[in-house]
Amino acid sequence: MQTRKKYIFLTFLASWLLLFFFGGDQLRRFALFPGRKGEARRNWPRWIDRSLLKSFADPKELQSDGDPSLPSPRERQAARLSVYKNSRCRMETCFDFSRCEKHGFKVFTYPRERDEPLSESYGKILTSIERSRYYTPDPEEACLFILSIDTLDRDHLSGQYVRNVDEKIRRFPLWNGGRNHLIFNLYSGTWPNYTEDLGFDIGQAILAKASFYTENFRPGFDVSIPLFSKDHPQRGGERGWLYQDSIPPKKKYLLVFKGKRYLTGIGSGTRNALHHIHNGKDIISLTTCKHGKDWEKHKDTRCDKDNVDYEKFDYQELLHNSTFCIVPRGRRLGSFRFLEALQAACIPVLLSDGWELPFAEAINWGKAAVVGNERLLLQIPSIVRCIPPERVLAFQQQTQFLWDAYFSSVDKIVHTTLEIIKDRLFPHRSRFLWNTLPGGLLVLPEFSTHPGDFPFYYLQHGSSPSEKFTALIQAVSPVGSPSQPILRLIQAVSASQYCAQILVLWSCEKPPPPSGRWPQTTVPLTIIQGSGKLSDRFFPYAAIQTDAVLSLDEDSSLSTSEVDFAFVVWRSFPERIVGFPERSHFWDPEQRRWGYTSKWTNELSIVLTAAAFYHRYYHSLFTQYLPAGLRELVDGLAACEDILMNVLVAAVTKLPPIKVTQRKQHKESVSQQVKGTAGVAGGRRFSQRQDCLNQLVDWFGYMPLVSSQLRLDPVLFKDQVSVLRKKYPRLEKP
Repeated sequence: MQTRKKYIFLTFLASWLLLFFFGGDQLRRFALFPGRKGEARRNWPRWIDRSLLKSFADPKELQSDGDPSLPSPRERQAARLSVYKNSRCRMETCFDFSRCEKHGFKVFTYPRERDEPLSESYGKILTSIERSRYYTPDPEEACLFILSIDTLDRDHLSGQYVRNVDEKIRRFPLWNGGRNHLIFNLYSGTWPNYTEDLGFDIGQAILAKASFYTENFRPGFDVSIPLFSKDHPQRGGERGWLYQDSIPPKKKYLLVFKGKRYLTGIGSGTRNALHHIHNGKDIISLTTCKHGKDWEKHKDTRCDKDNVDYEKFDYQELLHNSTFCIVPRGRRLGSFRFLEALQAACIPVLLSDGWELPFAEAINWGKAAVVGNERLLLQIPSIVRCIPPERVLAFQQQTQFLWDAYFSSVDKIVHTTLEIIKDRLFPHRSRFLWNTLPGGLLVLPEFSTHPGDFPFYYLQHGSSPSEKFTALIQAVSPVGSPSQPILRLIQAVSASQYCAQILVLWSCEKPPPPSGRWPQTTVPLTIIQGSGKLSDRFFPYAAIQTDAVLSLDEDSSLSTSEVDFAFVVWRSFPERIVGFPERSHFWDPEQRRWGYTSKWTNELSIVLTAAAFYHRYYHSLFTQYLPAGLRELVDGLAACEDILMNVLVAAVTKLPPIKVTQRKQHKESVSQQVKGTAGVAGGRRFSQRQDCLNQLVDWFGYMPLVSSQLRLDPVLFKDQVSVLRKKYPRLEKP
């Protein structure tokens, strides 16, 4: 018994000794050691030995809870709830799909009130919508509603801050708690925390916002947009800076930054640390404290030197001559330099933790930008040095594509926002289509959602367009004698081995002749009754089933060999217009406007659709992509529709048309040189074409046409060899 008690005592004693030696720190937390509790906290971290390990932070910094100007998690949550009371909104729960079923995706903008302040940027947004194909003046047809109240700047210290927004929107009978509404915002919150407080309840509205925090972003519902300045162009916009002579991609500087340095407050941490990576050689990182009214009160020991170094470099020169550009957060997550870097083909290196990147729902930013971490700034130089040259060039090319497709104008930013929302409602485009030329805005899901149906992706998918074409002949004159040009044209075209069918678009006031009056053909001949509009020839008729369309005027004169050769050429260039009669444009410095000429020169930029091949998708693009006002302009001007088609294709492809060999030179139906009435009519027609070209340039915001000196002839064309060795010998006969 005594032995058993002895063993129990020794076991109990050993347990206490083990607990004391290995769990002493935990015991001190109990009330048994109240005096040491505060001491342990005051001396933390006790492991730092300054004689052995140099600290880059003061112990007081380590013990503090961070920058007092930064909002705490509780403050961020409170601000978030004040704005996003419907934080769980999704398209399925906060959007009425039934409004979009009858009339499709139509957008209504509230009427502008006379005394309501409107910023220049918001005016551009409203104009973009009202000029677009989405706009409807009838709210009963609308699928989406846009407020006329300017909500872009919600910083209450700003002069453009609109007050009492809550009261104003409640008076709108269409508001309906924000359902089916889209609200645009560029600036939210104010000094010092810059929270995302908009100052009013957005209800169930979709928010298109710049500098979007990921934690506040509602995926599949909200849209993150880029921050753009008031000077951003309405339409068109400047092209990117990457040119053919920019190869190899390596430039003078590897990595650059030039911008403000915030001495205190939110956003100061990242910018204050940027000087650590500056080496004065291939990495240039320049900051200045000299901004704001009271910067001198807060300046530190680095400010004076930084301000001097800052003035030694030109910002535009750095953009032009750098491979990578640092895009750090400012007071808010986004900044203007993001778009500046994209345009300059300076690969953005993003240092803005928690930023929902613009249009990330559609755009794959991993192909165009380097997304860094603010806390790992010192690793950025090593990261960008490890990117191989071929990858750098791919990044640069993608920045140019994204800039031109989605960001170069307010129109494109607004239309991209609307198309992303539209993709949630109807058959949508894949991310491949959004991230590949020509871009999501120019690939209509109404036409198809399969890349192989468009003229841009045959090479990437290893496929080819169909081996047949449909001839579409526009007839504006009654058919009388059998020798009329349209009848001879039908016979020549139908004899082509590649012709699948012939469609005659009857645009004459008199009814078409009976079937017995038309020539006998080996392919189907169909008469389509037109409405009399010039734009009818580019309507997407269901009868057109082939990829290729041969557009012809009734007085065109072509042989079967010419048609065959032109079609073979088009199959190699299915995204372009390939045809016979060419024209060109030029800038007239005296008139300060664009000129149009039919003179025989070494350059061409237009191939008239009087005799030309193109892909049938351009019919859908012409009818469904272009706004109704632009088609009405064309219908009101004679001989303008073919110029618009050339402008449209050039705007999409950034490529010129292709001219092929023709036996006879095409002439205008009414010559300008002819005297008398015909000469006056011809001069009027030519003047209308020139006016048309300038009005189209105004609509697009720039000149899309691209000049070329290329003409394609058959092999051995006009060579002194036997005719038996030539594939198209009849092309050389007069």
